[in-house]
Amino acid sequence: MSSVERKLEGAFSYREATPPGSERGSPVLLVHGFPESSLMWEPLMAPLSAAGRRCIAPDLYGFGDSTDDGPATFETNLSALTAFHQELDLGTVALIVHDWGGFVGLAWACEHPESVEALVISDTGFFADGKWHGMAEAIRGPDGGAFAEAMNREAFEAMMRSQSSGFGDEEIAAYWEPFESGRGRRSMLEFYRSMDFEKLTPYQGRLASLGAPTLLLWGETDEFAPVAGAKRMQREVPGAELVVIEGAGHFVYDDEPQRCAAEVQRFLSR
Repeated sequence: MSSVERKLEGAFSYREATPPGSERGSPVLLVHGFPESSLMWEPLMAPLSAAGRRCIAPDLYGFGDSTDDGPATFETNLSALTAFHQELDLGTVALIVHDWGGFVGLAWACEHPESVEALVISDTGFFADGKWHGMAEAIRGPDGGAFAEAMNREAFEAMMRSQSSGFGDEEIAAYWEPFESGRGRRSMLEFYRSMDFEKLTPYQGRLASLGAPTLLLWGETDEFAPVAGAKRMQREVPGAELVVIEGAGHFVYDDEPQRCAAEVQRFLSR
């Protein structure tokens, strides 16, 4: 089994898993969401790399070990992801995205269709008429700064454990560290406040025009990005396959890591 290494390139820290033998297929680029980091992808990267796929997962601005030089807006993360892909000379990739990673990663895919071999999209939105959930609205509002400052370790841990039983002490400590240092709080405010759904207008219809094989892998009980959005995406992207993971919520890869890895491996092996 190949190991997952932590590295640094430009503004982004990242994790990489290299196949133990020859590579089989294009690299896999994985983009995480809030409030996680590239750490969330380790249970998926290990089996994919063992099957011959090089896997690369960056930390978005202010999360994991990445700096907060941003500001950590939608635009700066998109620009940094574009530079990251170029600097590592990744070429054509299979793109896997979750939550915030959907906004950033799918916008990148639409702008670089020649670099996209396949898409795996999980528990996110990519619609110009989308609506934010209640917590996001609170962060985007005038009291968002107070909300961020009031978040302590106990509240953060309670929030994470309420969303998934898959978060262990190690994961919670790792995801909390950027908030403890302050950069996670700033990045949370900057991204949510910059992410107006109207900014996705130029990308509407462009996922379908990519012509890339697409897997929609979704948690059945996701309250932040409900399955209805996945079904809409399936209707809009010709040939997209929808797999709903029973009993899983928004953090589907943490809830059911083995099932998710099996579904992604099956899809990419085609």
